[in-house]
Amino acid sequence: MAKPSIQIFSGPEPSLLSDAVRQRIDELVGDGDRAMLLEELSGEDFAIEHVLDAIQTPPLLSDRRIVVARGFNRFKADELKPLISLLDNPPPTTELLIEWGSGAVPKKLIEATKAAGGEQVKVAPPGTGRARTNWYEERFDTARVQINEAARQLLSDHIGEDVARLGGILLTLEGVYGPDSLIGEAEVSPFLGDEGGVPPWDLTDAIDRGDMQLSLQVLQRMMGSGERHPLQVMATLNNHFEKILRLDGTQISNEKDAATHLGIKGSSFPAKKALSQMRNLGPRKIQRAIELLSQADLDLRGNSALDGDIVIEILVARLAQLSR
Repeated sequence: MAKPSIQIFSGPEPSLLSDAVRQRIDELVGDGDRAMLLEELSGEDFAIEHVLDAIQTPPLLSDRRIVVARGFNRFKADELKPLISLLDNPPPTTELLIEWGSGAVPKKLIEATKAAGGEQVKVAPPGTGRARTNWYEERFDTARVQINEAARQLLSDHIGEDVARLGGILLTLEGVYGPDSLIGEAEVSPFLGDEGGVPPWDLTDAIDRGDMQLSLQVLQRMMGSGERHPLQVMATLNNHFEKILRLDGTQISNEKDAATHLGIKGSSFPAKKALSQMRNLGPRKIQRAIELLSQADLDLRGNSALDGDIVIEILVARLAQLSR
């Protein structure tokens, strides 16, 4: 039986590192059942013992398993000893991908990996000139959406040296428009970002109008110059749609009664906006909005390997689409 595939991905740029691991996962999964083949360990809760258990778990209804362990640079050299010992004779049915992160990988772990037939993959930003152009083209060619030439030029010109942003934009485009969608300048433009902070109601107002492009521009300004964390944005969205949900199914027809029902003191204008949007969406779309919010909340808390910024961008785009 062939030796297992063992790879350690290391590099200083988290998004480029995540992209490299994601691309390797896609190659290994191929046309297989991702849910059946793949087990991912991430966050601060898993220990080396969990990694060992995952590696040694036999495959179920398949001939192999893919184990991905992220953020491995938090482990000290002594904690890695059980894994190094296991790599002396690893199960041949497990493909192991370690996302180390920044910093030096311990020499003994590298040696054990190479002895088992594996390798260290050093992930670094591309160079300049032709090297960078080729790097962009390769990412565009392997993206899960079909990006036309004009959109490619717009992306590469706008991002320039900040190449780490590209992976997140491509994932967002896939999440919003779907795999294999044709992407042009009009589809790319809302995701390029902008400068300057904005108040949170600018975001909810844009979502309520169904203006996806403006919603994303406001979001990017909030999380960029406004320096709001994705969980802070999530709290704003939850609060907004909670008001709408609480009014749904009631017989309330005016903003004063809506404000009383919602416990809003002072100006009743927020209640008026919630009442208007409740009527605009209707029960089915309100339910869908709550489902999207619940899933995004889980994804932000570790249920997804996607970066928090990407999770929020996809959520905002989908919420804005509901209001159209």
